[in-house]
Amino acid sequence: MNGIDLSVEIAGLKFKNPILLASGTVGYGYEISQFLDLNKIGGIVTKSISLKPRKGNPPQRIVETASGMLNAIGLANVGVEEFLKDKIPFLKQYDTNIICNIAASTIEEYVECVKILTTEDAIHAFEINVSCPNVKEGGLIFGNDPDQVSTITAAVKAVTSKPVFIKLSPNTARIADFAIRAKENGADAVSAINTLVGTAFNIWTRKPKIHNVTGGLSGPAIKPVALAKVLEISRNCDIPIIGIGGISNSDDVLEFMIAGATAIQLGTINFVQPDAATKIVNGLINYCETMKINKLRSLTASYELN
Repeated sequence: MNGIDLSVEIAGLKFKNPILLASGTVGYGYEISQFLDLNKIGGIVTKSISLKPRKGNPPQRIVETASGMLNAIGLANVGVEEFLKDKIPFLKQYDTNIICNIAASTIEEYVECVKILTTEDAIHAFEINVSCPNVKEGGLIFGNDPDQVSTITAAVKAVTSKPVFIKLSPNTARIADFAIRAKENGADAVSAINTLVGTAFNIWTRKPKIHNVTGGLSGPAIKPVALAKVLEISRNCDIPIIGIGGISNSDDVLEFMIAGATAIQLGTINFVQPDAATKIVNGLINYCETMKINKLRSLTASYELN
């Protein structure tokens, strides 16, 4: 690597490079491990974990779209108990950071999940998925209410000493306001962005292609939106940002870092090119060599606006 340092750091947690695998796109790590050496990446964000197992939504729950895909998986997962028993032992084999994505339908569930998982030494940080419906408030999405984001952040931080990342929804008028609330209540970073709301119809049946009618849009189609959201947060809130949204190659990673991201997550590209992370790391090294950059992290928020 000719002395090039790809490492980044968030809340004292060091990542060998800024490449993380996004929640829900690589299962619990085993599913992608036959295509990718998990030792070579900065970290893996697990499939969302909830207090109890969830079956998720009925099919059809994934549909391809132009330059992306819609999904309405419904946070299907094995639950905390099974995760600790059967999934963590596999992940422990690897020299990479394990970040647990937490999903819940009440604030109490978020807290209980984190409280249980924080005792596991192999878990390095938590990513809190606030794009979940609050059953106590008539199904309103937690992440669409700044007060709820504040409350969840403070409640989770009160039960763990590990870094907490709040995964923000782009389906709001001003995402920076939510990042500010997260920071004020102790968040160590924000992940931006979660999927955009989308839908698709079968023109012959005139029925939605997804059983749930709407789903989360991801993939290259949302990259410009995600990039703009990262820039908005960077310009209005001094908090580490983990960029997500349509990242497919090293150029995309570099754009997100320049816009303000400290690290990034690869999502939809994992379905198309399961070894993309390896190629991206090599691409980052080549860029640094060409540009004579010794430390990749120097690019974060290095944008120049007219």
